[in-house]
Amino acid sequence: MRTALVIGTGLIGTSVALALAGRGVRVHLSDQDPDRARTAAALGAGTAEEPEGPVDLVVVAVPPAHVARTVAEAMRRGIARGFLDVASVKGGPRRELEALGCDLTRYLGTHPMAGAERSGPLAGTADLFEGRPWVLTPTSATDTEVLNLALELVALCRAVPVVMDADAHDRAVALVSHTPQLLSSMVAARLEDADETAVRLCGQGIRDVTRIAASDPGMWIDILSANPGPVADILAAVAADLDETVRALRALQSADEAKRGDGAAGIEDVLRRGNVGRERVPGKHGAAPAAYETVAVFIGDQPGELARIFADAGRAGVNIEDVRIEHATGQQSGLIQLFVEPHAAPGLTAALRERGWSIRQ
Repeated sequence: MRTALVIGTGLIGTSVALALAGRGVRVHLSDQDPDRARTAAALGAGTAEEPEGPVDLVVVAVPPAHVARTVAEAMRRGIARGFLDVASVKGGPRRELEALGCDLTRYLGTHPMAGAERSGPLAGTADLFEGRPWVLTPTSATDTEVLNLALELVALCRAVPVVMDADAHDRAVALVSHTPQLLSSMVAARLEDADETAVRLCGQGIRDVTRIAASDPGMWIDILSANPGPVADILAAVAADLDETVRALRALQSADEAKRGDGAAGIEDVLRRGNVGRERVPGKHGAAPAAYETVAVFIGDQPGELARIFADAGRAGVNIEDVRIEHATGQQSGLIQLFVEPHAAPGLTAALRERGWSIRQ
C-alpha cells in the first residue's frame, strides 16, 4: 500500500492515519469539518489536500449511521481500489450498501477493537491499535485484493486480524463493549445526586467500574442506534439477574432464617457466576488469564517516584506484569499495586524493602 484516503478524522480515523503515515504511506485526509482534517494533518497524520488520482485504499471512519452513504459516494467517485470502514457495527452498514446497489466485491467491513474515553483528532495516537484485535468481516464476494489491502492495513497498524461473520461480530460487541458502556454509565449516574460525603468515599472499585462512563454520549448514541437489538437482549438478561439479586437481598432482611438462607444462596450464585465469567476474560497479550501475586507499596505523589520503583523492580530482576494505583483521599500519597509472577513476589518484596520502600502487609 502506497496511498490511502481516510474519511473522518476523529480518534480512530486520525490514529489510523498516524500509523500509516508513520510507516511511509502517503495519507490524504477528509472530514465534513475541514478544521478537524487540518488538525489531524498538523499532527502528522497526512495531508488535507485531495488526492490527484485514485488511491490504493479508502478507510471510512465515520459513525455507523453514515458508513453506507459515505462508502457509496466514495465508490461512485471511483477514488480507490478498495474500500473499508472501521465502525463498531458491521451487519447494518453492509445491508445498507447492498440495498444501495453497491459493488460489495470492493468493500470490506472492519472494526479495530481499540479506543479511548476522549474523542477527536487530538486524541489520536499512532500506537492505538498495537497488539489489539482488528475484526475483518469478509464474505465469499469480497475481492482477494481488497482482503489483502485490509490485512496490510492491520499489519501496518500492528494490530491482530480476527475474521468473523458481520452479525456474529455485532452480537459479540454488544456483550463485551456496548452493554458494559451502558452499565458503567448507569452506575455512574447514581453518583449524580449522591451526598458529597458518600462521593468522597469513592475508591478504586468505583473508579474501575465507572471509567468508561466518561465517554462521549453523542458518539455512543450513534453506536447504540446501529446495534440496539443485541444490546437490548443482553440488558434484558442482566435485568433478570438484577430482579433475582434484589429479591435475594430483600430476603436477607427477613426475620425468617429459611428466607435469609435462600437470599444468601441467591447472592452467592450471582457472585460465583461472576467469578467464572471473569476467569474467561483473556489475560496479558490475549493469552489465558494468569494468577499474579500483588506487592502493594506506599508511594508519594512526587515526580520520579514511579520511575524509581520500576527501576528498583528491574534491578531486582522482576518483570511487572500489571500495575494499579490507588490515590489516598486528601493526601499527597497513594498505594501502587505491582502484579508479578507468584514465585517473584517474595524477592521483590525483600528488594524493595532494602531500598527503603514501605510495603503493605
